[in-house]
Amino acid sequence: MKAYKYLFALILGLSMVACSDLEENAISELEPDERVVDLQTVETTIAGAYGNLSARAFLSRGLGLPIMLRSDMVAIGNPTTAAERIEHDIFTVSATNPLILNPSNPERSFWPRLYQMVRGANETLREVAALEEQNPGVSEEIAGRARFIRAYAYYHLVRLFGDIPYLDEKITTAEASVAPRTPVETVYENIIADFEYAKEWLPDSRANRALPGKAAASAFLASVYLTRGEYQLAYNEATDIINKAGTYNLALEPDYRNIFHAENTNFSLEPIFVIDFVATNINDESRDYLAAFTGFFGQATYYPSGGWSVMVPAQKVYDTWEDGDYRKDVCFDDEALDNSGNLIPFTAFSSLDGRNTNRPHISKYTAMAGDLPQANTSGRDSESNYQLMRYAEVLLIAAEAAAELGNTAEADQWINMIRERARNGDGTGAPSAAPANISGATVEDVLEERRLELAFEHKRWYDIVRRKMGNEVFGPNGFEAELPTRNFDPSRDYLLPIPPLEITNNPNLTQNPGY
Repeated sequence: MKAYKYLFALILGLSMVACSDLEENAISELEPDERVVDLQTVETTIAGAYGNLSARAFLSRGLGLPIMLRSDMVAIGNPTTAAERIEHDIFTVSATNPLILNPSNPERSFWPRLYQMVRGANETLREVAALEEQNPGVSEEIAGRARFIRAYAYYHLVRLFGDIPYLDEKITTAEASVAPRTPVETVYENIIADFEYAKEWLPDSRANRALPGKAAASAFLASVYLTRGEYQLAYNEATDIINKAGTYNLALEPDYRNIFHAENTNFSLEPIFVIDFVATNINDESRDYLAAFTGFFGQATYYPSGGWSVMVPAQKVYDTWEDGDYRKDVCFDDEALDNSGNLIPFTAFSSLDGRNTNRPHISKYTAMAGDLPQANTSGRDSESNYQLMRYAEVLLIAAEAAAELGNTAEADQWINMIRERARNGDGTGAPSAAPANISGATVEDVLEERRLELAFEHKRWYDIVRRKMGNEVFGPNGFEAELPTRNFDPSRDYLLPIPPLEITNNPNLTQNPGY
């Protein structure tokens, strides 16, 4: 009897919360054709696949730390934090970095966690094939959800590691154990096929945007095309979403702050796909760690326990952000209340605790976690929604593609929609003069607008990689020039190392250059 597993490090059967109304149960070890498979069984399996999104090994902590720290927007604050985090910040990553794969706790590492999403999707597709005939469209919609989450997981893996083993629902255990690295081009072909299928069969819109609809599949298709430099296809896909915004029930949220408000974001039309934390702690695996990592010790502005001062913007990120841009107010804490009610400026944050660094901290996640009373234990038990894709990013994808294609008037239009929202603040006062409208937008203008609009949302590192900006942004004129030396090497650091344990167990795997 095959256990149907992928990669030796993969841990199966974790139980954790998926979306607000879905929970994962352990998946049976029996093959679908050897057991009774009904609709409830399949729904449980696909819920388990999506449950991995809220795991600490994903963006909340395991993968979130490297993606944020490897960017030029975020650096280590607390110098006593774990070495595995510092390695990513200064580009001295060892091949055995435990955030990628920790043999002692593989379920807390993002390489196996991403493949567990794939495993759940593949198992779902195998079960769908074994289902008795359903009403028209039912099986296809479930398969659409499965293929969406598989594509989403592989989209991270291929950008992080390059050539990777591509495992679909047809792969057997024996084949998986010796699977070679699949070329990047083939991986992307499969990702596009999955998102295309999801776009065809998923509903136009969902009330719960922790589950994908057509707009989510289309938006990630546009993102994939942008990453690949296929600008006409990215433009076509993004503008199709813009033209169908009414059908998809999408719009820019009038108040930027509401996108990062635990209650208000649930009523916003801007989110397209989110991780929905539900204030439930299952064995310390389903917590919102991002609030703790971006907050700081002794701060009581949002909740009494504060955070850990780990992921902190470089001072220049704050200093160069234009005053009057409402997004700056939403993104940063440049002062805070201590537990005695005293207002402390960022230059004195270390007076609250010596592990704090005296720089403005990120407030998007600490404030969001503090919007509801459940957010205790450094904000970890929150009901926050992480924005994985939102309508503003679709506008920026369209703008970047338009700029590449020479359609500057359209690029101006979409950037300026976002800038107008920033000027209007929360809508209670006179609009700011900043940021001013752009005319004749260039690709560089769009990338800068992405940096600001999507700040601290796990996007910047991928922008640096796809545009090969490492030498520039980590050079002497970069935001982090005043911090410890960044040992960025473009021949090595656009990719992460393949875990050595996987190479040991699979003779067909090879290592990335420089590791």
